[in-house]
Amino acid sequence: MTPFGFVIHPLSPRDAARKYPIARLLPDGAIEALLARKRPMIVSEIRGVRSLTGKETKGWFVGCPLTPAQMVRKLPLSLVYDRICEAVELARREGAQIVGLGAFTSVVGDGGVTIAERSSVAITTGNSYTVATAIEGTLEACERVGIQPERSSLAVVGATGSIGKTCATLLSERFGRLVLVGRDSARTEALAETLPGSEATTSVERLRDCDAVVTVTSSDSAIIQPEHLKAGAVVCDVARPRDVSVRVAKERPDVLVIEGGVVAVPGDVDFGFNFGFPPKTAYACMSETMILALEDRAECYTLGKDVSVEQVREMLELARKHGFRLAGFRSFERAVDDEAIERVRAARGS
Repeated sequence: MTPFGFVIHPLSPRDAARKYPIARLLPDGAIEALLARKRPMIVSEIRGVRSLTGKETKGWFVGCPLTPAQMVRKLPLSLVYDRICEAVELARREGAQIVGLGAFTSVVGDGGVTIAERSSVAITTGNSYTVATAIEGTLEACERVGIQPERSSLAVVGATGSIGKTCATLLSERFGRLVLVGRDSARTEALAETLPGSEATTSVERLRDCDAVVTVTSSDSAIIQPEHLKAGAVVCDVARPRDVSVRVAKERPDVLVIEGGVVAVPGDVDFGFNFGFPPKTAYACMSETMILALEDRAECYTLGKDVSVEQVREMLELARKHGFRLAGFRSFERAVDDEAIERVRAARGS
C-alpha cells in the first residue's frame, strides 16, 4: 500500500468555521490574523479507498491554515511556502509517500515546484485529472442542454494558466470558435496564435457571445457576474474559490453552472471531514493523488505552470482503470436536477 496526504485550506475566512466554530463570531480580519499564527495540522484520516482492481490505499487531510488572499496578497511568499512545506511534512510523518496540493496551495508561486524541491515525498497538484474532468463535464453538460460544440463558441477564462491552457488546447479540437480570456494580453494573444480559430481578450464581457465557458482563474473572488453570460450557456467553474458569482444562481436560471472536477471515489471511502461534497465524492485534484497512490507511483506528477496533454490522457485512463468517475453535476453545492437542465434547453430553444 502507498499512503497519501492531501493539503487543504479555508477558501475564505468564513470557511475556517468548519474547523473553528468560534470563527462565526469574528470579523474576517480577525480570523485571518488568527490563521496566520496557526501551524498546519492533521484534519482527518481517509479510509476505504478501494480500486476496481482490488488495491486499497489510505491517507490524511492536512490543514494549511491560510486563505487564498493571504497566500497571494497578504503574506510573504516565503512564509506561505514554509506553511505548505510544514503541512507536507506532517503528512510524511503519518506515513504518506505522495502528497497532493489542494486549491491555492497548488497555485501560489511556481505551482508546486519549490514545494517538491523542499520535500522528501512526492508532490502533485492534481491538475492533470482536473483538466480531464473539466473537459468531460463541459462536453456532457453541452450535450444535455443541446449545444453542438462544432457549431458553438467556447470561452476559457484563465486561459494562460496551467489548467486553462490545456483545457483550451484539447477543447479547441471540439468547438467551432474559441475565446481565450486572460489578464496578460501578450501571453493570451501568444496562446491564441497557436490555436486555430481562437481569439484573445482580457475582458469577461466577451462571454456574452459564448455558448460554453470553462473558467479556472487564480482570483480570490468571483469575476463572472450574471450580466456576463449568454442565455442558455453552460459554465464549468473549476476554480476554488469560485470564479462565478453566487448571484448567477439567483438571477440566471437560464444558465447552467456546474462545478468542475466532482468525482465519485471507488470503495466505501470515509474522508472523516466535511468539505462540502456529498459522501464518497471528492475534487479531481484529490482523486489524482489517490489514483497515483493506488498505482504505487510515489513520484512527482503534475507540477509547475504547464499540464501536458499526455498527462491528462494518462490520468483519464488510470481513473477508469481504478473506478473513478464524474459524480453527476453540482451547482453551488447542490445537485443539478432535470428541471434545471430543461430550463436551459428552453432558453436555447432546444
